[in-house]
Amino acid sequence: MARIELQRPLAFVLGGGGARGAFQAGALRALFEAGIKPDILVGTSIGGLNAAYLALHGLDDAGLMALEAQWKTPGISRLFPTYSPYILMRVLFNRLGLHAGKHVRAYYETHGITPDLHFSDIAGVKLYLVASDLNTGTVASFGEPEDSLLQGIMATTALPPWVHPLETDGKFLIDGGAMSNLPIEVAYRKGAREIIALDLSDMRDIAVDAHGFSPFYTRFMTSTDKRLRDLETALVQAHGVPVHTIELRGEEPLSILDFNHAVPAIAQGYSITKHALEHGLER
Repeated sequence: MARIELQRPLAFVLGGGGARGAFQAGALRALFEAGIKPDILVGTSIGGLNAAYLALHGLDDAGLMALEAQWKTPGISRLFPTYSPYILMRVLFNRLGLHAGKHVRAYYETHGITPDLHFSDIAGVKLYLVASDLNTGTVASFGEPEDSLLQGIMATTALPPWVHPLETDGKFLIDGGAMSNLPIEVAYRKGAREIIALDLSDMRDIAVDAHGFSPFYTRFMTSTDKRLRDLETALVQAHGVPVHTIELRGEEPLSILDFNHAVPAIAQGYSITKHALEHGLER
C-alpha cells in the first residue's frame, strides 16, 4: 500500500459510543501500520478515554498493545453496568447520588491517571478531551498544559448515573457526546489542517418499526449525533480542512452497553480501517 501523504498538523478525532470504543483500538492499529500517526488527538466520552490512554502510553506498538489489553479485560465493562434510558431519566431528575463515579475515578487512578498528572506531562502528541457545559450550552475542552488530566477524563465521561456531572469554575460539565459526539470542530479550532475521524455511531441500533420509550430515546440521540457530525464536517471543510470519516460498524449492530464483544470488535475496527486506507480515505 502506497504511503498516504496528509497535511500537518494531522488530528485523529475519536467519537463516543460506549462499548463500540473497541473498534477504535483496532482502527488505530491499522492507521499506525500505514505510517499514519497524529499530531493532535481529540476525543469525547469513550473516545476521550481511548485517546488519553494512548497518549499516556505512547503512539507506538507498546501504546496500542496497552490500549487493546484494557479492552480485552473486564475492567471497562465494570465501570459502565447496563441500565435503561428510563433509569437515566430518573437520575437526571434529581435522583443522582452524590457519590456517583467514585469507583470510576478509582479505576482511572489505579491505571496511572492520578490527580497530580497534567496535560503538560503528555509527550509526543497534543491531547484534547471534550465535555459539554450545561450552564452555557457550549462545548468545553481540556488540554491546556495546566489542566488536570484526571479532571478532563472525568468530565468527558461524566454520564449519569455512572459519573456525577463535574461542577467547576461555574461550569456544569457532562459527557462530551451530549453536544459533540464526534468533535471535528474542536480539532479544527486546535489547529488541525487535516482530520481523520473515527465514528462509532450506528443508525442500525434500533429497528425502524420498534416502539416505546427506549427505542425512541436511542433513535433521537443517534439522529442528533449524525446531524451534529454533518454540520461540524461541513463547517470545517468550508475552511479548507479535509475531513476523512471512517465509520466503524460491524456486520451486526453492537449496543453501546455490550462490552462482551471487545475482541471481535477490535479485529473488525482494524479490518474496516485497513479497507478504507486501501481504497482511499473518503472526504
